[in-house]
Amino acid sequence: MDAPPDSATLIDSHAHLDDERLACRGESVMARARAAGVAAVVTIADSVASSRRVAALAQQWPEVFGAVGVHPHDARNVAEPHWDELRRLAADGRIVAVGECGLDYCRDLSPRDAQRRVFARHLALAREAGLPVVVHCRDAYGDCLAILRSEMSPPICGVLHCFQGDGAAAREALDLGLRLGVGGSLTFPREEALRRVVATLPLDRLLVETDAPYLTPRPKHGHNEPAYVRFVAERLAEVLGVPFERVAEETTENARRLFRLPMLSSECRCPPKRIEDEDDDEDEDDRE
Repeated sequence: MDAPPDSATLIDSHAHLDDERLACRGESVMARARAAGVAAVVTIADSVASSRRVAALAQQWPEVFGAVGVHPHDARNVAEPHWDELRRLAADGRIVAVGECGLDYCRDLSPRDAQRRVFARHLALAREAGLPVVVHCRDAYGDCLAILRSEMSPPICGVLHCFQGDGAAAREALDLGLRLGVGGSLTFPREEALRRVVATLPLDRLLVETDAPYLTPRPKHGHNEPAYVRFVAERLAEVLGVPFERVAEETTENARRLFRLPMLSSECRCPPKRIEDEDDDEDEDDRE
C-alpha cells in the first residue's frame, strides 16, 4: 500500500500505550508513529492502575495525552477510594478525557448492574472535571445511550470508541452530540455491514483510532500500534469516497477539538515511504 502524501497529519485518538506489549518497546513504537506522521496519541486507561501508568506516559512524551478511567470489564473491582484517585489524576493538565468507560454485554466480565453504576459515576466525574468521555460499548447500545442521555445534557462531549453499531445506533449517538471512533475493524473483510454504516456518517463527526495493541488493521498483522492508524484513515477515505488528505485533515481537527489538544507540530508529516512493522506472528482482532 502506498504511503499517504507528506502533507498529512493524523491523530490516533485511542491507544493503550501502557499495555505491556507496547510499553516494553515504547521508544520504537513512538518513533514509528512520528515517522508515519502521527502528530498525537491519546492513550487510554482501562483500570485504576492503568490510569496511573497513563498519567506517567502523558508526561513522558510531548505528543502523548491521556484518559483515565476503568473499563467495564473491571467495573466489579471499583471501590469508593478509587474515585478519589481518578479525580486527582483527571486534574492533571495532560489528562484530556475520562475513560474508557461504558458497558460490555458481550463478555459480561462484570455484572451488568455494576457496569451501569460505574459508567454513571464516570459520567459524573467527567462533568465535574470538565472533560470529554471515551465510551466503550459492545452489544449494549440501548442501555449505553440511555445512560448517556439521562446523565449528561446534549450535546455530549465525548466519543463512542470503536463504533460497530447499526445505523440507528449511529444516528442516536450523533443526535446526542457524540463523535464516533473508527478503528481497525473497518478494514476486516467480514465487516461489510460496518462499512455500509460508516459510509453514511458525516466526516466532521468521526475520529480515527487504533485501539492498539488490539484490532490490527489489514494488511498488517501482529500487535497493533499507533503508526497503523494511517491504514484506518486510508480505508475510511475509500469507504467515504473522499481523498485521504481530507480524512486526515478533518479527523485530526475533530480529535484536536474534542480533546482540546494544542496545535500540532508541523514536523509530524506522513512520509512518502512504507511503515515497517516489527516481526510478530500474533494477530489480535479482539479485546481481552
